[in-house]
Amino acid sequence: MDDELISKKDLLKVTGISYGQLYRWKRKNLIPEEWFIRKSAFTGQETFFPKIKILERIDKIIHLKDGLSLDQLADKLTKETNDVSITKKAAMERNIVTDYVLDLYESTFGELDVLDFSRLLQLYLLDEVLKSGEINLEEGKQIIKLLKKHDLASQSNLELLIMRKMGVTFVLVMETAQIYLEESVRIAVRIRLQDMKERLNNLVFD
Repeated sequence: MDDELISKKDLLKVTGISYGQLYRWKRKNLIPEEWFIRKSAFTGQETFFPKIKILERIDKIIHLKDGLSLDQLADKLTKETNDVSITKKAAMERNIVTDYVLDLYESTFGELDVLDFSRLLQLYLLDEVLKSGEINLEEGKQIIKLLKKHDLASQSNLELLIMRKMGVTFVLVMETAQIYLEESVRIAVRIRLQDMKERLNNLVFD
């Protein structure tokens, strides 16, 4: 079953990797953070993983890592993801995008048929923002233009901020950036791009 879990202890035993390797690969974004699932067990809180996905990913890392640095390997895995494309119909059937978001996007940029990973990410981010209830239809069109202008699929260390003060401002910033705002400015939405990419990646490859 796709939702079968494996404990961290069993994962390390089965694969022969170390605790340090596992978390180093996590820091390098080779293993999605959301695959680290904390659950209660008889020994207390333990970490589990989606068994099939984590075993396939570790097997790929082990077979590729000798010829590549971890950064190069992360780039390779990202590029493989970025090469993915699916039809609009498939994206809707798998609940990756909604009718509402597609209508909004197509009314601005024209009809879509096949969606590559970059466009899927734009639509997925827009859907997440609309669900927050913090932006209206016209503001949604503005955010589409901002997301479309940048190649988000090739970047992982950005955050999307939606700030309000007598209106709305959309900003893409580096995660490590220090942001100083007036007291009257409110951050309505803050979304970490890497989290969205990992969630979308799981939906695409499920």
